[in-house]
Amino acid sequence: MTRFGYFLSCEEHGPGELVRQARLAEEAGFEALWISDHFHPWLEEQGQASFVWTVIGAIAEATSLPIGTAVTCPLVRTHPAVIAQAAATTAVLTGGRFVLGVGTGELLNEHIIDSRWPPAAKRREMLEEAIGLMRRLFTGRLVTHRGEHYSLDTARLYTLPDEPPPIYVSGFGNKAATLAGRIGDGFICMAPIPDLVSVFRDAGGAGKPVQGGLKACWGTDADAALRTAHRLWASDYIPGEANQLLPLPRQFDQLKALVTEDMVAERVPCGPDPQVHARALREYVDAGYDDVFVQQIGPEQDGFFDFYAREVLPLVRGA
Repeated sequence: MTRFGYFLSCEEHGPGELVRQARLAEEAGFEALWISDHFHPWLEEQGQASFVWTVIGAIAEATSLPIGTAVTCPLVRTHPAVIAQAAATTAVLTGGRFVLGVGTGELLNEHIIDSRWPPAAKRREMLEEAIGLMRRLFTGRLVTHRGEHYSLDTARLYTLPDEPPPIYVSGFGNKAATLAGRIGDGFICMAPIPDLVSVFRDAGGAGKPVQGGLKACWGTDADAALRTAHRLWASDYIPGEANQLLPLPRQFDQLKALVTEDMVAERVPCGPDPQVHARALREYVDAGYDDVFVQQIGPEQDGFFDFYAREVLPLVRGA
């Protein structure tokens, strides 16, 4: 049976509010949490970008829900050994309720360390090496590594969970889905694409979890909710490869003019109709996703959780 979770947005909300939302999500009947990992927000108006590992530590004490990063990039900004230590500690703190979601990242976050941005094929190579290195560290043994992309000298993790945290690989194309099937413990995709699920499963992902996520904007006025979704997340619908290649939020702001409200309306369930929201969630269920995470856009968080608890989650769970 599909599990429904809540997607915490570090780009829109400060750390204390994210912890509060995690509590509300558990009270509303959501079964798991995702949390984004960014150094910069996509748009200036989003306005936040807290350090995800600190926030997860607070959430681990505030709720009993499983939580995963969606997603962390262990390539440039943060060495995979540091991510491995953070993930291991988080898995201990959560009692094994943590999933390390990883991906090849965006220049928006990674350029702060090195403005040279490798092409996608090279980033996939880096991700594969990074995952292999993190798994070696999760064994608790002393690790020295001299690879093509990373070096590590006599490093050992001392704080370790009973079982290493699973590593789910994010992707939105066939090559990434194939990589996820081959080396990941699960697959993450931000669109309900059954063909990608099939690629993942055929590449070695049979029997492994598939997680998907979407954004929604609950509000009593559907038109106002759509305007909020467009104002805060038009960046998601900028065409082409800009999301991987632009370094600054102001540049995404400049490209917002390419995205109309109608384009957002095609992807984001907005307003007070529970059937609209349930239909969007069911697209992921029908595409073969095991876990579906939804993010409420904007400040109307309390109303959203009440609405989903009373009207949407019962619909998608068949109650």
